[in-house]
Amino acid sequence: MIQRIQSIWLLLSGISLFGLFLFPYLMYSNPVGLGKSIYVTGVFSSLNNVETKESSFLLLTIATVVLALIPILIIFFFKDRKLQLKLILLQVILVCLLAVGMWFSASSIWDMNNEDIKVSNIGVGYFILPISILFLSFAIRGIRNDEKLIKSADRLR
Repeated sequence: MIQRIQSIWLLLSGISLFGLFLFPYLMYSNPVGLGKSIYVTGVFSSLNNVETKESSFLLLTIATVVLALIPILIIFFFKDRKLQLKLILLQVILVCLLAVGMWFSASSIWDMNNEDIKVSNIGVGYFILPISILFLSFAIRGIRNDEKLIKSADRLR
């Protein structure tokens, strides 16, 4: 059934991954006072509260959209719980790979700027990936509870 608790956890996982478009995952500033924010869509610099886009990450943007849609699509595989479990585990692996991709993109921007970097802050976007994995683990727990319920109902017949 689609109205199970794991559907809510999968939906929350997808929504949280879409939050990567709203929140930067790394922010830093150089001695000149130019602040930069790194989003999954690219690097934005801000000077006098005006943001300008410096570079874009097309591959990271596409990967984020696909990874945010996968948990929402997994909801509709409610008839095949084993497939749902496999897809959720695959999603966890892909989210970890997205984290590695985000790290590589941030380090490439870091290396391109040969300036001395004064302050660096981890943004809210950095914490969205573990929250998404947490929601996926709650969905796994809900699917396993459904399996136990069905097995116990089969024993009664």
